[in-house]
Amino acid sequence: MLRTTVIGFIGAGTMGEVLIRGLIQSDGVPRSNILACDIRKDRLEYLAQTYGIQTTDSAGELVQQASVVLIAVKPQSVDGLLETVSPMSRQGQLTISIAAGVTAGRISEALHPGSGVIRAMPNAPASVLAGITALCPGPGSTPDDLEIARALFECVGRTVLIRNEALMDAVTGLSGSGPAYVYLAIEALSDAGVGLGISRSESSLLAAQTVFGAAKMLLDSGKSPGALRDLVATPGGTTVAGLKMLEKCNFRSAIMEAVEAAAARSRELGVLINRKKQA
Repeated sequence: MLRTTVIGFIGAGTMGEVLIRGLIQSDGVPRSNILACDIRKDRLEYLAQTYGIQTTDSAGELVQQASVVLIAVKPQSVDGLLETVSPMSRQGQLTISIAAGVTAGRISEALHPGSGVIRAMPNAPASVLAGITALCPGPGSTPDDLEIARALFECVGRTVLIRNEALMDAVTGLSGSGPAYVYLAIEALSDAGVGLGISRSESSLLAAQTVFGAAKMLLDSGKSPGALRDLVATPGGTTVAGLKMLEKCNFRSAIMEAVEAAAARSRELGVLINRKKQA
């Protein structure tokens, strides 16, 4: 589906580069059909030399050439960008935004009424092609648009469809911020191993591979986390003793509250961005 699609990236920072690399590595799109735009000329030179793609410092020029436009700029820069590219937006064009807190409706209002908008929330593991991206269809988007977005983000991991845009803040708190919670858990496991006499390098490897393996086992088996936990937790054994301590320390509640706090902050940031636009 992507082979003949011209995809333009407005904002060529970390996530923009991750998606470009994923498209190229998966052979999803010819290099000649990938465009990147950024305000930093040195960044564009790097991308052109590293990936052999087309670059431009003009967002308007990119929108004129691309059939799929991916907005990957900071949320506070979106309004100015939309003012610039609005006259070039056209019928049938698809715009995908990964700008946190900026609603699909807000983007759609500035673009051609015959164009489609999809909001996306990828996460950091996309950089190792193991990300998860939530896709939320916005105004004017078609089933074909959704399939294009799905194909694009599945070059760097997996996708999940979120129909209710109000839940995108919850997605941010869960999968967007979630990797940081996992890193903290891995660090704690490693620290515990070191405290018990294992070397730091060995302890870190044991902890990281344990988390990786547990996640893969969950995804591959199709079983629930609880069912797999019970497979490990032999009655009266070591795992049960450890789980009992985690429950005593409110481990489950702490994770849930972390997700809720991050989601609340995402909502707050969205409100602040909207207020600045109205001001």
